[in-house]
Amino acid sequence: MGIKAVSAVAAVAVAVVSFQAVLAPARGQGRSRVPVPAGPRSQERDVWVTPDRRGAVLRAASTGPFSMLGVTWDDPDAVLTGTVEVRTRDTETGVWSDWQRLDSEDGRGEETARRGGTDPLWVGPSNGAEVRVAAAAAENGASVLPTGLQLDLVDPGHGPLTAPQAERLPGSAGHGGTATASAPRPAIVPRTGWGADESISPAAPAYLPGGKIKAVVVHHTADSNGFTCAEAPAVVRGIYAYHVRQLGWKDIGYNFLVDPCGTIYEGRKGGVDRPVLGAHAYGFNSQTAGVAVLGTYTDAAPGGAALGAVARLAAWKLGQYGVDPAGTITLTAGADGTNYFRKSWKMGDRLSLPAVHGHRDGYNTMCPGDLLYAELPTIRALASAVPADIAKTTDDGPTPETAGKARD
Repeated sequence: MGIKAVSAVAAVAVAVVSFQAVLAPARGQGRSRVPVPAGPRSQERDVWVTPDRRGAVLRAASTGPFSMLGVTWDDPDAVLTGTVEVRTRDTETGVWSDWQRLDSEDGRGEETARRGGTDPLWVGPSNGAEVRVAAAAAENGASVLPTGLQLDLVDPGHGPLTAPQAERLPGSAGHGGTATASAPRPAIVPRTGWGADESISPAAPAYLPGGKIKAVVVHHTADSNGFTCAEAPAVVRGIYAYHVRQLGWKDIGYNFLVDPCGTIYEGRKGGVDRPVLGAHAYGFNSQTAGVAVLGTYTDAAPGGAALGAVARLAAWKLGQYGVDPAGTITLTAGADGTNYFRKSWKMGDRLSLPAVHGHRDGYNTMCPGDLLYAELPTIRALASAVPADIAKTTDDGPTPETAGKARD
């Protein structure tokens, strides 16, 4: 799941109204919330919208604790074309952050979705937030904002008592044959390791209808790089809670997530060794697996540990189905679409894509960011290398408990 619009958001049509210190009433009382004392908690605040629906603003001067936020709206099929910016107040220091922009062109990620929304943003422990939204100019006039805008604040709750690294599913040896087919399974932190609250997503997993993963789609989560690897499990819990509770998805959208230190986390439930149906690549979910690198890589370069982890994971998952990670595959579009490069197709069209490709290749988004996208050839080369070469670093590198701050 992370995603930046390619729309001409630079031509913002309105100046946002001056902020008023208004704490909007809580929203969503009709929505079910499962009380989980140690699990994730969420808060919702209405965002005030101008009468012409071209600007919106909120100052929530006093909130409960949260560490992740996003902006959502009523129609899960609607896209917010414009700019969404937030700033937050640090719980410890009381200092307000600089304005940060949210990615707002994710599109519908799940059939069960109740709301549309931006990608979530990790902000760290906070107790206040401000939002400003402006619609972008459109070719046929100014666009308007979706109805029902609200600020969603997520407290990811507490993780497991045991360290995530201690609960990793161990890597496995290769099984002979070609280099791709014999790629070993890397060590993976299971959902119990990062503290998934299974009570909020009781629906059973679904699997790819063809039973085969044809490609791996690489994403970034498009949030902040201001977290440590020790905090990565909390970031994963926050994304999970946002996808499920705020957007109404059945589970976290990605099949796997990777932190900057190279630790791999199980995403959507159903078995890491099975072709689980995710919600990460509109029109192509039924043929692919999604891997998201935590952080944003539009202006910051990913580190070697993360690239190596994505490569090991891609080699193993594609190797299960005899797919060459350095090769090209054919996918059948499950919906009409246009990608970042302005190539369009109709539902049912057959598209030729790299077996390891970026989200922007199949959707109109900047994901996985320019600097991660530029490293896809490196990932493909590593993934297609001799298994021993990529396996020898499976468990190397710092753990989430000992690693320093994530790379900028």
